[in-house]
Amino acid sequence: MLRRAVGSTVPGADEHASRSGRTDRGETPDEASGRVEPVSRVAVAGLAVLAILAGLAFGMFTAVLGAPTGSHAAGSGHVAGSGSTPPSVAPNEASATAAASPPPSASGPAATPTPVPTPSPISLVPAPLTGRLVTPEAAIRHPIAVMIDDLSPARPQSGFSAASIVWQAPAEGGIPRYMMVFQENIPTDVGPVRSSRYYYIAWAAELRAVYAHAGGSPQALATLRNQGNGQLVFNADEFRWGGSFHRISTRFAPHNLYTTGKELRALVRATGSVDGTIKWPWKFGPDAPMAQRPAGGRIEVSYLANAIRYDYDRITNTYLRSVTTEKKQIDAATKQLVAPKNVIVMLMQFGPLDDGSHKHRLEANVIGSGRAWISTNGITIKGTWKKTALTSPTRFFDSKGKPVVLTVGQTFVQVMKTTDVVKFVAGKPVLPMDGWPGVRPI
Repeated sequence: MLRRAVGSTVPGADEHASRSGRTDRGETPDEASGRVEPVSRVAVAGLAVLAILAGLAFGMFTAVLGAPTGSHAAGSGHVAGSGSTPPSVAPNEASATAAASPPPSASGPAATPTPVPTPSPISLVPAPLTGRLVTPEAAIRHPIAVMIDDLSPARPQSGFSAASIVWQAPAEGGIPRYMMVFQENIPTDVGPVRSSRYYYIAWAAELRAVYAHAGGSPQALATLRNQGNGQLVFNADEFRWGGSFHRISTRFAPHNLYTTGKELRALVRATGSVDGTIKWPWKFGPDAPMAQRPAGGRIEVSYLANAIRYDYDRITNTYLRSVTTEKKQIDAATKQLVAPKNVIVMLMQFGPLDDGSHKHRLEANVIGSGRAWISTNGITIKGTWKKTALTSPTRFFDSKGKPVVLTVGQTFVQVMKTTDVVKFVAGKPVLPMDGWPGVRPI
């Protein structure tokens, strides 16, 4: 048997040995077997020991390479944390598992992160006086109307940029005055603040506004005493609410009386008015596409003490305003150009007010109708204005009697005498130019 294992037998030798009962060395099978057995046991024992040692070495080597640092198990954190033994895996699988799985936390299973809620987007609504998209809170702010000086020493005035609507009309001596109406925006500085006139109360009454002023004509003051508690407006006279106004040192009186948006908002509560839904009939639409806007165009109106011009700017779709003593009118509070989206010129009958003061004050037929020009998107529409009652809004219609649609944004209303001359110069349509659309006048 041993010789066959090493391949040194002679053909037919096994068969001969089995018949004769002897090996080729003359030994019987039992004698040969007794001689070989000790050698085989030693060899097998040696091989077994080597195999055991090799297996232990291989296992230790694999454990060192495959086990994560600081961990006694290659299984999941849950298994390690619970103290049970993970199932055995092949060396390659163990190595791959260890490489793919991050080491478990020393304190136990990792906590599941708390999901962060996504904030809901703020829904915006149109502001009633401009159509601008604002927060619901801003859309219900109670309107505040402020009388503003327009004598030359009062320029430049503060507050234009934040106003939703600006009214301008003649007063005594040919010196016009402004009334800025603030609604969705809260201004910074506002002024110089001047005195009241009855026809301005009529426009402020359209919104039952908080009406801020410094004194007024006898006609205006009598109206405010009788109907200034919310019937027409909420009277915010500087003579009573002096703490909401202040004088600045850089100008001379009476052109140095100012207020602020914060002080005006405080007057809303102090006068008994409250924020709430505002019903306003003016309609607003988006800016016209660039290709539909004309190039150039202007509007010119003049009072005795102030000549005003609006130059249409096609790029911004606004009307850049110029006044006497200022090439381009600016808001002194923000340093921004005064440039409304809409300009309305309306003609109204004015006459002398016989109030016994001999100050040549005026009165106006604010209730009724008359001619009007509505300029928006660079185009001027000839139409009419109409006001049916003291608290009814002034509305504007085109030549067919349909309500005009203004562009979203600020509106200036120029109220002129029926005898005043107003001038409108139309812009030119534009055609595309090669490589640069919409810039070539026809």
